[in-house]
Amino acid sequence: MALQMGITIFLGVWGGQKLDLLWHTTPWLSVLCSLLGVGAALYLMLKEFLRPRS
Repeated sequence: MALQMGITIFLGVWGGQKLDLLWHTTPWLSVLCSLLGVGAALYLMLKEFLRPRS
């Protein structure tokens, strides 16, 4: 689960940096995508914890 969170956050940061270079918006898209990556990682973690076990 920790690896999944790390990869999700890394992809958000990496994607934000690439978009900043492409559209010259430094650092706004990096910050936005980083926050979206953290939110997505938390969502996936909570979804896994709250899933009913059979």
